[in-house]
Amino acid sequence: METAEIARRFLAFFEKNGHTVVPSASLVAEDPTLLLVPAGMVPFKPYFLGQRTPPHATATSVQKCIRTKDIEEVGKTSRHATFFQMLGNFSFGDYFKERAIPLAWELVTAPVEEGGFGIDPERLWVTVYLDDDEAAGIWRDVVGVRPERIQRMGMDENYWDMGVPGPCGPCSEIFYDRGPEYGADGGPAADEDRYIEIWNLVFMQYERGEGSGKDYPILGDLPKKNIDTGLGLERLAAVLQGVDNIYETDIIGRVLAKAAELTGTRYGDDAEQDVMLRVVADHVRSAVMLVGDGVRPGNEKAGYVLRRILRRSIRNLRLLSGADAFHMHELTAVSIDAMKDIYPDLLDKAQMVHSVIDAEEKNFADTLRSGTALFNRAAERTRAAGGATFSGADAFQLHDTYGFPLHL
Repeated sequence: METAEIARRFLAFFEKNGHTVVPSASLVAEDPTLLLVPAGMVPFKPYFLGQRTPPHATATSVQKCIRTKDIEEVGKTSRHATFFQMLGNFSFGDYFKERAIPLAWELVTAPVEEGGFGIDPERLWVTVYLDDDEAAGIWRDVVGVRPERIQRMGMDENYWDMGVPGPCGPCSEIFYDRGPEYGADGGPAADEDRYIEIWNLVFMQYERGEGSGKDYPILGDLPKKNIDTGLGLERLAAVLQGVDNIYETDIIGRVLAKAAELTGTRYGDDAEQDVMLRVVADHVRSAVMLVGDGVRPGNEKAGYVLRRILRRSIRNLRLLSGADAFHMHELTAVSIDAMKDIYPDLLDKAQMVHSVIDAEEKNFADTLRSGTALFNRAAERTRAAGGATFSGADAFQLHDTYGFPLHL
């Protein structure tokens, strides 16, 4: 099942069940505590906090998201990405666990010919928060999940917040068992590479305060009990398309295949090359979506996120090809074409997206040329003086004055 069809089915199912379809908000967050949108619920945060009256009691959306805190893991695992799409259904005080759980199970397991995703229930496990007997009871007694397939997890796994003060609450997740060839038996508590999370149901009912990690105070109840769910579109596409990871799905896979063609490499031949190709495929798509939403490369805030993503792409392309070639224009075109069925407005923005990304590739090429020469001279001075460590002063000058990234 193609990624665009998965998104269409999700929205159609929840619209049929009384939800208003809401278009994706921009990746640039209106929330002053965020640079970019990291989760599907972010556009609805004012409704959850009671700061605004929602125009609808329930909603459903396919939300564009960006997360870069795990950027170094991109390409190395089956599931990390900087850009991803979150399918969500939301209740603003209308329904709670008693309806959210059965709806999720129905869509995931209903036959394809009836509008569902057709996943065998025997491949599914669920988790609940440690003391959430209510959710466990619904899974067991209403949905019919066998008790041994319901696992209780701690705050790190099954308690949701955005990492900043705001809404939070316990959650319940649906996992898909990829099979014994992917890891150990025992459910998600034993192996989250074999058992991959596809859907997170957040029972949002509290407001959290300042703190780090999961160490924060609960300030009190939200005005109403709410539902915020998130189904990772790319993860579900990997499951339904029978591929090993999100980089091999129909959309990201097209960009990856083009990157391999342009650099004269072949995906699957070399583990290190495969990681670089996956980084390129993910990052090019992220850059296209960020530029499409008005972000421009810069040295701070969202502009720095975009610049870092773009320059990681360009650097990996040059390492793969072994040459100072320019490939971003062609990869951008493939990414726009792959994403147009879900975001048709990209076609209208294509010329602008190309001009921004092409300019950044040229600027980075100039930086690499001048920076590499400066680095080599500084390294020669260090060796001549008997040193073996590049000085902090030289590194700072290269980064601050000449824009040469420290990780290079």
